[in-house]
Amino acid sequence: MGSTSARDNEGLGRRDLIKRSAALGLITVPTMSFLSACASGSGGEDKGKVEKGTKSDKNPLAVNESAPLEVVIFDGGFGTQYAEDANKIYEKNFPKAKVKFSKTQKIQSVLQPRFNGGTPPDLIDNSGAQQMDMGVLVGKKQLADLTPLLDAPSVDDPSKKVRDTLRPGIVEMGQFDGAPVWIMYYAYTVYGVWYSQTALDKLDAKYPETWDEMLALCEKAKKQGIAGWTYPGKHPYYLPFSLYPFIAKIGGVEVLDAIDNLEPKAWEHPAVKAAFEAYYELYKKGYVLQGTPGLDHRGSQGAWARGKALFIPNGSWVENEEAAIIPKDFKLSVGAPSGLDSSDKLPFGTIWASGGEPFIVPAQAKNVEGGMEQLRIMLSEASSKSFTANTKSLTAFNGGTTGITLSDGLKSGVAALEKAGQNVVNPRLQDWYVKLQKEQIGVAGLGEMMAGRLTPAETIKKIQGYADAVAKDSSIKHFKHQK
Repeated sequence: MGSTSARDNEGLGRRDLIKRSAALGLITVPTMSFLSACASGSGGEDKGKVEKGTKSDKNPLAVNESAPLEVVIFDGGFGTQYAEDANKIYEKNFPKAKVKFSKTQKIQSVLQPRFNGGTPPDLIDNSGAQQMDMGVLVGKKQLADLTPLLDAPSVDDPSKKVRDTLRPGIVEMGQFDGAPVWIMYYAYTVYGVWYSQTALDKLDAKYPETWDEMLALCEKAKKQGIAGWTYPGKHPYYLPFSLYPFIAKIGGVEVLDAIDNLEPKAWEHPAVKAAFEAYYELYKKGYVLQGTPGLDHRGSQGAWARGKALFIPNGSWVENEEAAIIPKDFKLSVGAPSGLDSSDKLPFGTIWASGGEPFIVPAQAKNVEGGMEQLRIMLSEASSKSFTANTKSLTAFNGGTTGITLSDGLKSGVAALEKAGQNVVNPRLQDWYVKLQKEQIGVAGLGEMMAGRLTPAETIKKIQGYADAVAKDSSIKHFKHQK
């Protein structure tokens, strides 16, 4: 794929215009602390594992009916009510069992010492900014294979296995290398460019399907004192929620696959260059909300919800996370990335949607069967409805919306999925290489570029260097898309 527009005879293409508009920035090296997510090896004796129970139709996983269960949930955008509801069902099904429940936003710092000590909880929602590195956990054999759960009968229809009730791609997401399934992604997240339809209506505008339209709308908003974009400047790994599908739209899914596979020069692909230059143009033209680099996710989302910026890259959890401040007439909506030009490989509507909220059962948990049984309960229609009703988001269960009044954001997300059809992408960097995705690509790369401290070319060079270092590091387990 070339770096110029297909409309060569019509003057400069969009990519050329972007190249000419991008100016050199100053290089700075950010100071940052990285929370190491290294887990200890898998050796050692089982520390106090409970004995299995008796397998039956009502207890297909042979849960010890009197053994306690410990559940730790990330307390983020989805809250924890859905998990607490499932805990009550578990205690009803196993009256002699006691569920110990806790919630935290500091998953890594709270739980890593327990992994290292061989005393992890039985079920964990491993999410958030302090998420433990999933690739490391898998590579160190710290997780239980969830295949028994997937092959167990579903709660609603015992003639169906749990795996047969899930949305497409969920099982595959939990696989890292071969058949075992290490993670159950419980939420089904739609990522993209989130906005208020009411705000666009006030500007007499529609959602921009091309980058020229995006820039024109941002200019129009700027004249009204409204920024075009904001994003979590302290957590700039949110930017890929719209940037990665933008790259795929320009150059095809194979570009993202090459990036995931840590292939040499993958970040130097023309599609990556064009996408980075487009986003950098938002900064250069003053379309990013002033002060954004210093905002965390709640700060940026709050400013956006209050109408200070039109667009924010985010996931479908934002509707629940900012429910208290999103105005009732906001008409929350999500858009797929605007196109670059007519040579884009994929059509408008290409979007990122995939499993979210990764649940894991530690291999050294005392009650592995109980952890899986709790997930089986959560993957029932009733629990799925509880989650959707409480969080305004879909689950991995392929259904669970019947009889529920869908919120604006959820309706928009469903419509976006329908429009995307087969053009749904699922980058894996954030699952396979957490440090690379968050601290290096996000903070040290995209964060610096969008703050104007690196040019797109400098950013690409820096990120490619990070990716190459990971690819060469024999201490890191590497994964590849299976063809």
